[in-house]
Amino acid sequence: MHRFIALVDFTPQGLAAIGDTVERSDAFRETAAATGAKVHEVYWTLGAHDGVLIFDAADARAASALMLKLAGAGNVKTHTLRAIQRDEMLEILNRLD
Repeated sequence: MHRFIALVDFTPQGLAAIGDTVERSDAFRETAAATGAKVHEVYWTLGAHDGVLIFDAADARAASALMLKLAGAGNVKTHTLRAIQRDEMLEILNRLD
């Protein structure tokens, strides 16, 4: 599994139905689990982005499909980042030699 961080921005549709945001995040966790992904954290944030998702997926294709499904509902736009954890970074650094 690979770790991903998604920055989330509400669309006008998502803002119009902001009262449902917690329920939508619960549904997203269920959708992710059904695809084999695991959501570690969901945060609502202040600042440049409205939220942050931290999740694991099998690979970039699985993460992309999950984010497309989320964005396809029309409530948010996402910006997804591949997160590299410590041990993996050490492996990458070892390849520099």
